[in-house]
Amino acid sequence: MIILPAIDILDGKCVRLSQGEYGTAERVAADPLETARHFAKCGAEYIHMVDLNGAKDGRPNPANAAIFAEVARCVDVPVELGGGIRTMETVDYYISRGISRVILGSVVLTDKGLVVRAVEKYSDKIAVGIDAKDRKVKTNGWLVENELDFTELALEIEKLGVDNIIYTDIGRDGMLSGANIEHYEELKSAVSSGMKITASGGVADIADIKALANLDIYGVICGKSIYSGSLDLSEAIRYTDLCKIRKNLSNGGLLAAIIQDYETGEVLQLGYMNEESFVKTLETKRTWFYSRSRNKLWNKGETSGHFQNIKSIHYDCDADALLIKAEQLGTACHTGNKSCFFRELMS
Repeated sequence: MIILPAIDILDGKCVRLSQGEYGTAERVAADPLETARHFAKCGAEYIHMVDLNGAKDGRPNPANAAIFAEVARCVDVPVELGGGIRTMETVDYYISRGISRVILGSVVLTDKGLVVRAVEKYSDKIAVGIDAKDRKVKTNGWLVENELDFTELALEIEKLGVDNIIYTDIGRDGMLSGANIEHYEELKSAVSSGMKITASGGVADIADIKALANLDIYGVICGKSIYSGSLDLSEAIRYTDLCKIRKNLSNGGLLAAIIQDYETGEVLQLGYMNEESFVKTLETKRTWFYSRSRNKLWNKGETSGHFQNIKSIHYDCDADALLIKAEQLGTACHTGNKSCFFRELMS
């Protein structure tokens, strides 16, 4: 699961609404671009943006559109965008200006052909937003209610070839009242296992992140919780990344672990960890590895005393390799060399 911090734009300003009511708009940040840059520094893999003027008016707001394009151009994190996108020309416009994923909403009820054409042309760059209150779908900036249940719409959307649904519980949006876990469980059961589901609305703190991560859904959008300080974005991202690492290990997989001297930067060793040795490494702050040849765990330094005291752990973009910076006591290699990488193949 990934965390998607939200930036909602109304009249060019970063705001948050409560339950989608435009009269509750509260400015939450001074500058959209600097806010996006901050989210990127926290480790966000995606940024969620909304044109609130566009959602209400049914067409993009030109001033807001310029902001979205600037964020996509200047921040090295992909951006998904929704709000007022109801024509193919608008879809083309945003994707040509660097928006990585476009969210279609109200148009799915009035022009299913557009959804099909957009998916055929842009594939996974297209998502569909389902916004509902008391289960009933609402459109046009959440101002128009329909009799359609959110799960019924999800099934219709799936038939159109869409593989990414963003479901917002309007009654909880902006209220910090907790995510509607039951609705996401229901939605996950209703659609096929290949459907990406993103949760939106009500997320209050890390407890909500943990509960949603247990559902193994694609993502969760966080807005007011980040701006109010009830959720630490960096902490939430670290937690979900840890879940990815453990998921990669849960079926017997192995993590490659590169050990680096924390003072000199010299690469000392490459080892492999299974789930048990990974947990022991975190608990003891010393490296533990899994020996594939002996089918057992081993703690670096357990016989020689040449322990590796961990100073920091980083992980790669796929959460299947670690870079560990450590204080090396003695030598790293069993040959007596400081580093295992002492043989030169090419220079």
